[in-house]
Amino acid sequence: MSDTPEPRFARIAAVIGDPTRARMLSHLLGGGMATAGELASAVGITPQTASTHLAKLVDAELVGVRAQGRHRYFRLASSDIAHALEALSVVAEAGETTAHRGVWSRPDHRALREARTCYGHLAGRLGVGLHDALLASESLSNAHGGFLLDEAHHGWFDAIGFDPHVVRASGSRGIAYPCVDWSERRDHFAGPLAVALLEHFLARHWLARVPQSRALSMTPKGRQVLEPLLRPPVAPH
Repeated sequence: MSDTPEPRFARIAAVIGDPTRARMLSHLLGGGMATAGELASAVGITPQTASTHLAKLVDAELVGVRAQGRHRYFRLASSDIAHALEALSVVAEAGETTAHRGVWSRPDHRALREARTCYGHLAGRLGVGLHDALLASESLSNAHGGFLLDEAHHGWFDAIGFDPHVVRASGSRGIAYPCVDWSERRDHFAGPLAVALLEHFLARHWLARVPQSRALSMTPKGRQVLEPLLRPPVAPH
């Protein structure tokens, strides 16, 4: 028998690997908080079963909990957990057969691929489009794996009425950093700037949340304003 200690990720992988817990984590990947009852409804289980699964997720430090009044609200423990889940999704997507990838033709999956929330920032084709637009406009400058605001180029932000100076850098990763998009297998942006921009898009009613889903829909006003700015890449057939 080997004396090599079991890697901690083996225990984490076992917790994530349960299909019900995986669906709960996917629901929380949108970045919001939910009660046990709301998660139970979202994944189709009883509240009692949800509580059992949530206890394991909290114990594994994948999910955090906040008590407010009589309610307990659950959310992903950190942005690092969200990025790890996105990375696992990229690996899983890469291993699917061409026939299985036809699942992206289903209406619910098409909506997720077009635009969705990923721990508070924009993901999907529109998220990749935002990433490409910000780099093409030279609005950001590279800073040791992350990005900072380029003071010489504010035109892109001015076009959407957004003041980037309200955003504060997050440690060494700056105001934005790349996050691999699991449906596009390209980078979108995570970090404080990405979160603030999604909030701006929602507040301006350019994007709208799809109930009971991580998906986002572009409004008619958003198509007028955002589409010319983001120019999302054409999805492969």
